[in-house]
Amino acid sequence: MPQTQIKLHKGDLPSGLDFGGAVAVDTETLGLKPHRDRLCLVQLSAGDGTAHLVQLDGRDYRAPNLKALLTDPAVLKIFHYARFDVAVLSRYLGVAVAPLYCTKIASKLVRTYTDRHGLKDLVSEILGIELSKQQQSSDWAATSLSDQQKAYAASDVLHLHKLRERLDEMLDRDGRRALAEAAFGFLPTRAALDLAGFEETDIFSH
Repeated sequence: MPQTQIKLHKGDLPSGLDFGGAVAVDTETLGLKPHRDRLCLVQLSAGDGTAHLVQLDGRDYRAPNLKALLTDPAVLKIFHYARFDVAVLSRYLGVAVAPLYCTKIASKLVRTYTDRHGLKDLVSEILGIELSKQQQSSDWAATSLSDQQKAYAASDVLHLHKLRERLDEMLDRDGRRALAEAAFGFLPTRAALDLAGFEETDIFSH
């Protein structure tokens, strides 16, 4: 992978950025409850070793360039645990992110030999790279992010393209690509159910 670059943007992506046909996306929030814990940061990467971090101040969520990218039907958005990120992006940016790919769902469909589907575990096993999760619990609403926070945020998107490639090979090997794509397509509905208060309810159960 090329040398990592981290670029911080306030309020929106700059105009003219081209992420190609697929962009890795992640978010940082003040907690795990979208109705309570606001969106602070959106990280993006084209898989080229550069991470773009969009810092949001909690007041201005217009971000037209970011919203255009997240809703562009020609650009696949790659997440890890898309269910949460898609809900947060819907709640604060008012966008329906599509099309989607979730490395966590793909992992659960093909790595049935383990119950460890976190990003750290995936990147370690599949790519042989060790990620630090030291900044996972930190104040993402801080006016000025530390270098450690920025490095942590960037690490969550820099490897998703490679993970997707390997997981796609495993999905094809196991004949589960169609199942994965159907699950990805359901994610916006799953996120809407979470936002509507059904996050703990299995509506498919008896």
